[in-house]
Amino acid sequence: MFATEFEYKKVTSVSEAIQLLGSTPGAKLIAGGHSLLPMMKLRLTSIPMLIDIGGIEELRGISVENGTLRIGALTTHAEIADSHDVKDNAGILWETAYGIGDSQVRNRGTIGGNISHADPASDLPTVLKVMDAKFTIQGAGGIMRGGSRTMSADDFFLGPFYTALGENEIITAIEMPVLGPNQRAEYAKMAHPATSFAVVGAGIVVTVEDDICTAARVAVGGFTPIPTRGPSVEQALVGKELSEENIAAATSLIHDDLGSDVFGDVFASAEYRQAMAAIELKHAIFHATGLAHHN
Repeated sequence: MFATEFEYKKVTSVSEAIQLLGSTPGAKLIAGGHSLLPMMKLRLTSIPMLIDIGGIEELRGISVENGTLRIGALTTHAEIADSHDVKDNAGILWETAYGIGDSQVRNRGTIGGNISHADPASDLPTVLKVMDAKFTIQGAGGIMRGGSRTMSADDFFLGPFYTALGENEIITAIEMPVLGPNQRAEYAKMAHPATSFAVVGAGIVVTVEDDICTAARVAVGGFTPIPTRGPSVEQALVGKELSEENIAAATSLIHDDLGSDVFGDVFASAEYRQAMAAIELKHAIFHATGLAHHN
């Protein structure tokens, strides 16, 4: 099946892209195209104009400065997986990038496109939420004022395929604090065998001092409308030694944070995914702390 007729524009700057978005109602940005093009070919959506932002060099690149890892929105998953800066400062993101799709997907798909699409089964939203990432967003107001706005991953994702990104706005960069020497982070998932999407995904960042957990961030995804933080799990971990018994007791509390809005389908029921969430969280903490090598 073929897409309906549309206009194609290739731009070389963020300001040019935003101006086209503002002047053409219904226009959409395209970079890797993995999500948008299949929808257009199946005629699930009709778009009057595609704005190709793949040539905007200012949206590429990875850097570390003042304790912050910065990744341009057009950076591909393959570039993240090949980056020593990411490996050394946010290993959880580095490992996750390696597990996205296949080599074709990793070489075309971009981090900005992935989070803008906000697929509940995607790995990156969960990982970026647990890493306390922030997104730099630019729109028409930003062009006129020479500025932009910043939004946390906690506030960005609003629902399945729905974010706080305005119609005429572009994500330009993703930033997150680098992991400290006492911090451990890990992402574990039960992957769909055909697509590698998360049936259940779980991410954790823990700070450990003198064998005691002093801080924790927990998030699960793949089966909820948006990546879901686990405050009950976090509170149960803090102040405790990360022993096998304490980890099992804390991760079992994720059920208290999920609520009733849990997905189920032909691949896995909602009840099964809820049960697996605690297991994947436990796996993530075990691997992050080294307990997995002793069991």
